[in-house]
Amino acid sequence: MLFRRRKPVTISERLRSLVWPRKGFARGLRYVTLRVLRLSSTPHSIAVGVAAGAASSFTPFFGLHILIAVALAFLFSGNLVAAAITTALANPVTIPMILTASYELGTAILGVESAHAASSADVMRMVEHLDLPALWGPVFKPMLVGSLPLAAGGAVLSYIAAYQAARLFQKRRRARTKELGSSS
Repeated sequence: MLFRRRKPVTISERLRSLVWPRKGFARGLRYVTLRVLRLSSTPHSIAVGVAAGAASSFTPFFGLHILIAVALAFLFSGNLVAAAITTALANPVTIPMILTASYELGTAILGVESAHAASSADVMRMVEHLDLPALWGPVFKPMLVGSLPLAAGGAVLSYIAAYQAARLFQKRRRARTKELGSSS
């Protein structure tokens, strides 16, 4: 065969590539960053979209992050594509940290004492029986309350970083284009 490997891939190499990509995680992160920066929009619009995506990533509404991000970006005249791409901040690696931080912050804000907080066994029993109304007080309410300051902080920080990065990227791109245009 024309495009066949000389040395077949072993099972251990395939399993390793499931856990850790061959070229590393930095390559994918760089691709996503450049994809957002290359959007043809103003730095403010890109930054608002990134902030909307980051804010929605801190909410406990899994499965709705993209819809929330696009709605926020639309409301604040941000870039919708940047908002959708940035929701990747909530991924299987970061979700447990986000949920834990939002729950802990929510219980601190609400002043829920550990005696009133549900134990993990109680929570698991409620989840098994799909008793969602019973989960509201001990789990969902603190998580939702705690996610609001995290989302606001994440939005502000990501707006500042994205605005500066987009402004610098577009400035360099214009300089390169001008340099190439004058040399012809």
